[in-house]
Amino acid sequence: MDLERTPLLTDLYELTMLQTYLEHGMTERAVFEFFVRPAGPRRPFFVAAGVEHTLDWLSGMHFEEPELQWIRDSGLFRDGFAEELASLRFTGDVTALPEGTVCFPGEPIVRVSAPLPEAQLVESRLMNIVHFQTLIATKAARCRIAADDRRVVDFGLRRAHGAEAGLWAARACYMAGFDATATVAAGMRYGVPVTGTMAHSFILSHDSETEAFERFAHSHPNNVVLLIDTYDVDTGARQVAKLAPRLREAGIAVRAVRIDSGDLASHARSVRTILDDAGLQETGILVSGGLDEDSIAALVASGAPIDGFGVGSKVDTSADIAFLDSAYKLHEYAGRPRNKRSEGKQDLPGIKQVFRHFDVDGRMAGDIIGLTEEAAAGQPLLETVMRDGRRTGPAGTLDGARARCGEQLGQLPASLRALSTESGYPVTLSPGLNRLRSE
Repeated sequence: MDLERTPLLTDLYELTMLQTYLEHGMTERAVFEFFVRPAGPRRPFFVAAGVEHTLDWLSGMHFEEPELQWIRDSGLFRDGFAEELASLRFTGDVTALPEGTVCFPGEPIVRVSAPLPEAQLVESRLMNIVHFQTLIATKAARCRIAADDRRVVDFGLRRAHGAEAGLWAARACYMAGFDATATVAAGMRYGVPVTGTMAHSFILSHDSETEAFERFAHSHPNNVVLLIDTYDVDTGARQVAKLAPRLREAGIAVRAVRIDSGDLASHARSVRTILDDAGLQETGILVSGGLDEDSIAALVASGAPIDGFGVGSKVDTSADIAFLDSAYKLHEYAGRPRNKRSEGKQDLPGIKQVFRHFDVDGRMAGDIIGLTEEAAAGQPLLETVMRDGRRTGPAGTLDGARARCGEQLGQLPASLRALSTESGYPVTLSPGLNRLRSE
């Protein structure tokens, strides 16, 4: 079973509801919207991601015979249900924020309009795709802001929650502005620049640091980044300083050294002095080891001579906020608006658009969530990307999403670029939506 494709990667209740809908002829058009509820002062904004994967999945969604046979054999469904599923395809429309769009709590990220059984069935996998990539892209964007113009690389595969999570995280991080990833498959599949050098085991497998450094440099003369903290950081830096003239004679330059442990700011200052005294002013200093936006910001604020950061576990797992309170809710069925009224979990009825306003300096100044039939001022953000089960145009590119994200992060008000802020971004409801909500 292909886990990236199968409709069985869902919750059981999607199928139990689907059977009941079909039994009672409930196949009129339904409109569901995916959105994220407020996530506190450490997530004042989100970066929409995962839309392209969602469209790919919807385009090819169907049940294959082994999956239908499992449904027959499960004892959970009535006879004939599997045969009804055999011809099921997604035939609906999808409207979404382009990937890389900065968005805010309560704003629709994806809207699905389709016959009710189809729109219901896709809920769990759609949420799985869009939630995770939005979660990681948002965390990565915070690291990108904290690092300012310094290089940032994704190192997170080994502690990601599974292969798909590690691969998607590499993509989401690059979308949010990271420069590269260590995950090789992300280079092959998505075209993300791939980088990486050596582990401590490489140093330990040699009789000396110098031997390890020299062998690596001659094996990879165009990518000489040397890990210098296996034994002692300053000693490792001095070994590099002694080796550099010999490598230079062979036409090999030491691009950078990497420090992965200890007091990174203090080590960076000491190493910078050692390298500069040896005439290696062009050799950069990269640091890694349990970094996130907070530690990156502290290192930048300290003025430590660091040229780049490798971040992994805390970003690819979004360690400080492990999930977003996201939802996929029915907002219209059979032409009638619907909304949930549960205490603490109310949502907004009707089919909606988001309109964005900017100040005179080009900064985001406020969004309006309004009904699609209203003529609200501002830049509309949601775009139709699928109609009748088919894409409306070419697939969006990762480079395009990356450029969009970079531009919009630059348009954020200064208060929202802080690592923690109580300052809110104004998201208001249009008059028409307010009226519908009160009705």
